[in-house]
This record gives sequence, structure tokens and C-alpha cells, in this order.
Amino acid sequence: MTNDSALDTVIKNVRVVRPNKTTVDTLDIGIKDGKFARIEANIAPDDAHEVIDANNLLGFPGLVDGHMHVGIYNHLPLDAVTESKAAAMGGVTTAITYFRTGQLYLNKGGSYRDFFPEVLQHSEGNYWVDYAYHLAPISPSHIDEMEMLLNEFGVSSFKIFMFYGGYGLHGKSNKQHEFLMIDEDDRYDIAHFEFIMRSAQRLMAQYPDMADAISVSLHCELADILNAYTKIVEADPSLTGLRAYSAARPPHSEGLAIWIAAYLAYETECLNINLLHLSSRKALEAALMMQEVFPHINFKREVTVGHLLLDVDTPTKAYAKVNPPIRPREDVEFLWQMVLDGKVDWVVSDHACCNAETKVIDGNTDAVWLAKSGFGGTEYLLSGVHSEGTKRGMSLNHIAELTAWNPAQRYGCYTKGDIAVGYDADLVLFDPNETFVVRAEESQSQQGYTPFEGQELTGRVKSTFVRGKCVYHNGNIEGEATGQFIRRPTHKV
Repeated sequence: MTNDSALDTVIKNVRVVRPNKTTVDTLDIGIKDGKFARIEANIAPDDAHEVIDANNLLGFPGLVDGHMHVGIYNHLPLDAVTESKAAAMGGVTTAITYFRTGQLYLNKGGSYRDFFPEVLQHSEGNYWVDYAYHLAPISPSHIDEMEMLLNEFGVSSFKIFMFYGGYGLHGKSNKQHEFLMIDEDDRYDIAHFEFIMRSAQRLMAQYPDMADAISVSLHCELADILNAYTKIVEADPSLTGLRAYSAARPPHSEGLAIWIAAYLAYETECLNINLLHLSSRKALEAALMMQEVFPHINFKREVTVGHLLLDVDTPTKAYAKVNPPIRPREDVEFLWQMVLDGKVDWVVSDHACCNAETKVIDGNTDAVWLAKSGFGGTEYLLSGVHSEGTKRGMSLNHIAELTAWNPAQRYGCYTKGDIAVGYDADLVLFDPNETFVVRAEESQSQQGYTPFEGQELTGRVKSTFVRGKCVYHNGNIEGEATGQFIRRPTHKV
């Protein structure tokens, strides 16, 4: 065999976990030019320049974390470095992060024509994993730029924050125009959401070859409900901590927002709708009801690892503040049942690194109203889903679907999400039997704490490969930051 035809790497003795399958087979994996080239039993070691023995570890397809917020609380070039290292630690090989104009992120308004190239400039050379961006049309002019973003930059997914029009990121606010950096006569409201959906529908009709990858994602909470209930809860001394925060952003706020979003999708014929981070029984029930009412709309339902591992009694208290809130245990168990029943399409981290000194005031974890919203967790995505999922009877193949295949397909990352010939050689070697206790000090993230502190998880990432190159191995980051920006949709394998 000539050197030109030799494989770059063979990883032997891998228990291959593929989505859409029912078995886990022990195979060898051959990689060439960053792609899976051969997947079969007993590839000869002489057929490759490098041979790695996986020693019968599980091999998951590299995770596609479809919901992250890199650069929200920290300078993007620095956040990209540390948080993509955390992603690699968790088996994530593709990070799709939400971004927008306005305060936080780059702290700029204006057009995406000017804004997004700066985002890409700050990103290049700083990600250890491959990356893409969802963008939020904040001002009316952004809606007119959606076609440009799709064609020139490969951005095919767009986000709506339904509560932003009349509520702040961390609590009540009467300065939303300043926060969003939009003109006083602009409105970030239901009509704006409608026009985003109409624009997305036009793109689907105009570009049928890309239509499956074009979608609108919604954070479903309503400002009117949040404002009213926050006032009530703050006046009730019997409610404190995460339980108070959950009551201040009640589940029916999610449910009502989902109904509005679903009807807007029906009205606008916007057929690809993603309902993000559903946190409660009422939210998921509302989402399932809307699927029955509008069966022609391709709704996708998302849950986060945080809402699956934490409840209102978690000992890390305000460190677990997030939007929508962490819920009572009965909601957590309902989410798990829906995951097991196939009613949830993917599980993500909603990773938003918020440094300890920023997150809570003087380390006071009881002051939930003063704490910032959001936390990191991408480094525990696979371990968390595996640990809690398998004890409830979830199959390994289902885990691969929830964490890799399904988000890759929805968001147009068609070379990601499976271990098959022609796909990007994104691979996670995983020990399903290793148990560990979560400690923030062991994370690659710059956050400095974790709401999962002290939890015992079963199943640990041992090695992560991005396009055939090992970027994480046995607790250490390897190589250089060679993550690539993904223009979507990519070609289908």
C-alpha cells in the first residue's frame, strides 16, 4: 500500500454507538483526511500511519451542542478558547452558539453586515472544536438581512427571545431599548416575531434545497406573566432561592408563549420551529398539544442537561439560576419521561459561562434575585445524559440521537452526528463504567464554579477527536485550536 492510500489513523477495538441503530458493535475505525474512511472489523495496523487502541471503550459520534452562548459574559476571543476546551472535555465536537446584537456579547448594535464579520474574526483560531452561530434578528432591519446571512455566511437558524420586549435578562427592566440597542420607535414584540417567521418562510420557499436547514428557534416565556409574578413572589417571604425564582417565572408562562409561537408559525406557514429549553411539564405538554393542533409544522423540542440534572433544592442555589428556571423535582422527572418516550428531540447544555465573581454578589448564593442568569455545562453533557439516562433504561443509540444526530440534521450540519463513512471524523471515546464527582476545579471552563458541583456521574469522556485529530485525552487538552466555522447547510453525505 502506498503512503497516499494509507489511512491516517486507525482506532481499533471501539464499541461503536450509532444513532438510528439498535446495536453496539465492536469495530475498527479508519480515518483519512479528517473523514471516517473505513469502519469494519480487523483493519490491518499496516493500513494506517497511526494506530490507537480504544481498549473496548464506547465510541459515540462527536456531540453537536446545539445551544451555547459563547461570548455572552466574557470577551469572545477568550471565551471561545476556554469554553471550547470545556466542550471538548464533554465530548462536544460542534458548538452552535447563539449570538445577537445589543448589550453583552459584542455590546454593539447596528447591521449584521457589519457585526457578524467581527464575530467571525474574533472566533477564528480560538475554537478547539468546530463551531457555528445562530443569530437573533433584534431590529426590523435585521429581518431584511436574513437572506444575506443565509447566502453569504451560511447562517440558517434564527432566534426569538419572546420575553425580551418587556423584561430583562436577569429580572425586571424598563430599559429594554437600551439593552437591545434599538431605536425608541422599534418594537421587539409579537409582530416582530411574526415578521421573522414570515422572512424564514420566504427563505424556505425561495431556496428549497436549503429549506430543511432553515429554522426559527424560540425562547418561550412571556414578559407580562414574568413581571406580574415576580412582583407577587418578591412580596412573599415564604418563597426563597431557586423555588422563588421558579415561581416568579411560572411554567404557564412557557406554555402560553408556546401557544402563541405555534399559532404564529401556522399563520406564517413557517414550518421549521424549535422550542428551546423546555423546563416544565406544562411547557412540554403545551408543545405536544400544539404538535397535535398543527401536525404539518415540524416542531422540535429541546431540553437542557441542567433541567435534567438539577431541581429547585440543588445545594448550589443561585449558581443554578437560569432562564427558564430550574424547576421542582416533579417537573424534572416528567422531562425525563418525555425524553425516554421519544417526545424530546435533543438535549443541549445552554452553556453560558458566567464567572463566579459576576454570577453572585460576594459569594452569597442565597441572593437569587441579584444573581446573573445562566451557567456553563457543556463539559458534563454526555456524562450527565448517560449517567441519569441509562439508569432509567435509555439506550446508548438513543443518547447518540439526542446529543449528535438530531441537532446536526436540524441545523444543517450534515457531515456531523454519525460514525459512518464520509462523515467528519468526530469521535468520543467514552468509559461507561467510570464514576466521578463533578468538581469545578477540574473543568477547562474559566467559570470557576458549577451548579453540578458534588454530583456523582457515571460515564466519562476519555478522548475527543475533531475531524480525526485528538483535542482532548485523559483530562488534558491536546494540539492547537483548529476548530472550523461551519457554513450551513453543509453537503449531505
